[in-house]
Amino acid sequence: MSDENIIRLEKLHKIKEAGLNPYPSSIPKIVEIEAVLSHFEDWMAKKKNLKIAGRIKAVRLHGAAAFADLDDGTAKMQLHIKQDVVGSSNFEFFEKFVDPADFILAEGALVVTKRGEKTLEVKNFRLISKAILPMPEKWHGLSDVETRYRKRYLDLIANAQVKEIFVLRSRTIKFLRDFLNKDGFVEVETPILQPIPGGANAKPFVTHHNALDAEFYLRIAPELYLKRLVVGGFNKIFEVARCFRNEGIDYQHNPEFTQIELYWAYADYKDLMKFVEKIFVALISNLGFVEGKIKYAGEEINFKPPFEKITFCDAISKFANINLKNFDETKSKNLLELARKNGAEIETGASYGKILDEIFKTFVRPKIVQPTFVIDYPIALSPLAKRKPDNPDLTERFQLLLGKGIELINAFSELNDPLDQEERFKKQQEAREAGEEEAQRFDKDFVEALSHGMPPTAGLGLGIDRLMSLLTDSHNIKEVILFPTLKPEK
Repeated sequence: MSDENIIRLEKLHKIKEAGLNPYPSSIPKIVEIEAVLSHFEDWMAKKKNLKIAGRIKAVRLHGAAAFADLDDGTAKMQLHIKQDVVGSSNFEFFEKFVDPADFILAEGALVVTKRGEKTLEVKNFRLISKAILPMPEKWHGLSDVETRYRKRYLDLIANAQVKEIFVLRSRTIKFLRDFLNKDGFVEVETPILQPIPGGANAKPFVTHHNALDAEFYLRIAPELYLKRLVVGGFNKIFEVARCFRNEGIDYQHNPEFTQIELYWAYADYKDLMKFVEKIFVALISNLGFVEGKIKYAGEEINFKPPFEKITFCDAISKFANINLKNFDETKSKNLLELARKNGAEIETGASYGKILDEIFKTFVRPKIVQPTFVIDYPIALSPLAKRKPDNPDLTERFQLLLGKGIELINAFSELNDPLDQEERFKKQQEAREAGEEEAQRFDKDFVEALSHGMPPTAGLGLGIDRLMSLLTDSHNIKEVILFPTLKPEK
């Protein structure tokens, strides 16, 4: 326990011994400081008596007077406490027992100081929450990254710009919800605990349900349940989904993350590309970015449509100098050798799809800066996407890439052929049995659902955390997640 902590605890005991409650359950109605500042001149002219409350950020004592900075979360305002106004005993209480980090209620009139500072001239005040620990570095900021993420509450108090990130995050999600609702999409909820994890190639978290004596998994994606709803008659649906993947942690990945998934019956992946452009034009404008442009990692990114398009095979040819027309699943070893020769790190025995994915991650993603639709992925990478009619080895799938490596959206014309889906699940199961932990499991119930008939449908997933990294020019996803997953402290 620090010396300051001991001193604050002693103050707390003395306050209680004096019969005062340092943690009252209710206070009189107050006005937010943001409202005070916006109406300041009018309310000052009317000599309006106001009550405000908040956390004290700093105290400056000047003999028989004191100044304090009060922050209520909407804005900050200066208080002026004078002994001849509040009384000697109250002023002595403020001097001895009120510290930075405490919360107080202050009542008074508005004035402007000689220095032009908008101020509340305090007539009465009351301690409403005593802090027994000081804030980080005496309010001069919190810079230790580990502490910032582990104790986000201190980060929010010490660094005002951090709160702005999460206010923007809230605005962004609200905008997307409103946009989809206005376009006729219905928001739904699907299970987080699932008997079979599906909808993506990823390793799940597993847990045991005691009452049912059964294994369940935290969902890696809501996709297969959302498609079941399309089978049931929902034509336009979306979910703001918390998802979980038991995988590595880096600047773009957190085991717990948020995405929006939507499904649109009687549409295809071409319709979705136009829809995505429409969403981003509206979003970027709504958030106040000028001319549809943002800054990320030193690059100016322009969301003005149409976005660039390039096929998966052409992208591999352009950036990896590999012609995929010379390879197929029977020549996966040859492709592996060539990829390794070019600098990709891929495990021996990797499946054809895994090799393609690693080549793409290594050579293509880091080269794409402007919003680009990479389209027409090989079937080996897309177990849930519909085949292209003119080339059954490829699928009607796209990803939106930008910012030198960020995969922001994954989308496709959904596979609705139950027999084709069954065969692809079998291949995924074979890959799992061969040691590929991220391959998808065979979901018999989903195949049965498709067998009842699903209309032509397009679907996409948009990563909210990655989107916020882009919009706030943050280069670690932990900056845009309030409580990122961290290694437990010893």
